[in-house]
Amino acid sequence: MEDLREDRDSWSNANCSVARAMDIVGSRSTVLIMREALLGTRRFDDFVRRVGVGEPAMAARLKEMVAANLLERIPYREPGQRTRHEYQLTRKGRELLPVITALRNWGDTWAADDAGPPVIASHHDCGQPVHAVLRCAAGHEITDGEIDISAGPGRIRRD
Repeated sequence: MEDLREDRDSWSNANCSVARAMDIVGSRSTVLIMREALLGTRRFDDFVRRVGVGEPAMAARLKEMVAANLLERIPYREPGQRTRHEYQLTRKGRELLPVITALRNWGDTWAADDAGPPVIASHHDCGQPVHAVLRCAAGHEITDGEIDISAGPGRIRRD
């Protein structure tokens, strides 16, 4: 299998999965909304309060996230109130859990103040801390020096 790291200048960035992912989730507010949704937040007012952005910005961001299929709008109605919508994670949105966990782990290590991390995520069944870990399909833990890059079916070569 050809290792493409040495041949990076021949790659086109037109079909980069990292760039495309950043187009979807690359804003601070989107990542914080995803953090809240993964923690169980569902209602607009709760997102506004917990993320700390204004209502117009939140409405715009939630609309984008629904269009990107990270969240879906589900109608609900409190007795005596008008119909409103809550936001539930889609499969695509739930699959960002390891990404958000990795960002939290990194932030706990490199960006937390001297008091330590503001929250501790732990496994419901055993109580141990949760960490994002990179593994291959065979289950081996992987570090950055142990990854080979090869051409995928969507690779576009520069001419």
